Amino acid sequence: MIFSLVVFTFMHISKEKHSDIAISRGTGEANESSSSEKPLGSKTTLIHPPKPSSSTKTGIKSMLTYPLKIRDSLKRIGRSKSMQVILEGAHDPRDEQIVESFRDLLLIEDQLPAKHNDYHTLLRFLRMRDFDLSKSKEMFLNYLKWREDYGVDAISKEFKYEEYPVVKKCYPHGYHGVDRYGRPIYIERIGMVDLNVLQQVTTVERFVRHHVSEQERTLSLRFPACSIAAKRHIASTTSILDVKGVGMPNFSKPARQIFMEIQRIDSSYYPETLNRLFIINAGSGFMMLWKVIKAFVDARTLAKVKVMGSNYLSNLVEVIDPSNLPSFLGGNCACSEYGCCLLSDKGPWNNPEIIDMIKAVSSTEELDYAAKNGGLTSEHDMGRVQYKEESGTGETKHIDKPASFKILALEAALKETKTNIEALQAALEDTKMVLKGLAHHIEDLKQ
Repeated sequence: MIFSLVVFTFMHISKEKHSDIAISRGTGEANESSSSEKPLGSKTTLIHPPKPSSSTKTGIKSMLTYPLKIRDSLKRIGRSKSMQVILEGAHDPRDEQIVESFRDLLLIEDQLPAKHNDYHTLLRFLRMRDFDLSKSKEMFLNYLKWREDYGVDAISKEFKYEEYPVVKKCYPHGYHGVDRYGRPIYIERIGMVDLNVLQQVTTVERFVRHHVSEQERTLSLRFPACSIAAKRHIASTTSILDVKGVGMPNFSKPARQIFMEIQRIDSSYYPETLNRLFIINAGSGFMMLWKVIKAFVDARTLAKVKVMGSNYLSNLVEVIDPSNLPSFLGGNCACSEYGCCLLSDKGPWNNPEIIDMIKAVSSTEELDYAAKNGGLTSEHDMGRVQYKEESGTGETKHIDKPASFKILALEAALKETKTNIEALQAALEDTKMVLKGLAHHIEDLKQ
């Protein structure tokens, strides 16, 4: 979130009486499918992070229900294809055409690693540059270089933010539930930040790395999980920034440096992932600060921002059901078992079944394998496809287009099939054991 940085400067200031200040209603969806926006049904279930469960009872009842669990597991395997369709979402024919052109432009010059050959990733960069192929290409290549230089893949796998629990206490923030459309909700309580403690427990460099790891987690887990739960493609967040008590005196030099770095990362490397930003409890002090902040935010993001005073609740419940809105924002949720809503990480991304579905349809392991072996370059000689291109002189040239992606897709499909077969074999063995146990139990009852 490009405004996360500001938190380093915000401390408690005297309370003020605020009035509503409407900046913009935003532009609506940026990444979801082009279908009309409809709220989720009342049956949507949100899952908190799992807690240690109590011991389960054993006996004939558990033996009878175990085959049902196996059956449900097999059904999930069978649904992986339909889940893949949901994760991919509907493609606008106009978008699909320019995405394919953009893909070809990158493939011709061997500048599209298999890991990043994703429709929605390419579309995000195109949208950020108003579908200008040349500018989109420049932005995308800068993104790839940054990932390599900054070690983003290593951060996702290896970075440990041990100070996170302490950071959460002095800087209240986090994800909590979904909006009426199914997007994850991100909340920050800027006015409650204890800057002195925050600077003692973490560094700017580690905080930025943590921010990058969270962005990667949102792309790889939160968005897919929300898509499965909502049964439609989700690729952006609804964010709430509570700036009560925040003003210009809090925007120190170190904070400005941090803000600019996170803003640069989000706008340059994670474009078009914000659906709507609500800034609430904005007083006169914050409005002075907002004039400075706006200078560092791109126009597309500003169009999605709505700044309000203390009368914000009606605007929030319009897009967020009260059951997903924390009580400190006027909603009905308290998450008392976790201490507060911002400590719960409530959301479909904690649902074990949904996580299993994501793993079933994901080709992450295959793409990682390709990356470790040189990606497109190492597969370059395994096969090529010929296609025609008209030159400026009217001549037809035959240009090679790498076919390694087809090979990777076949390998991934083969591996998934093998995994499914192994799962079936394991399930059959477990069923045999259950039936054998039932037979012994029946014999004991006869005696």
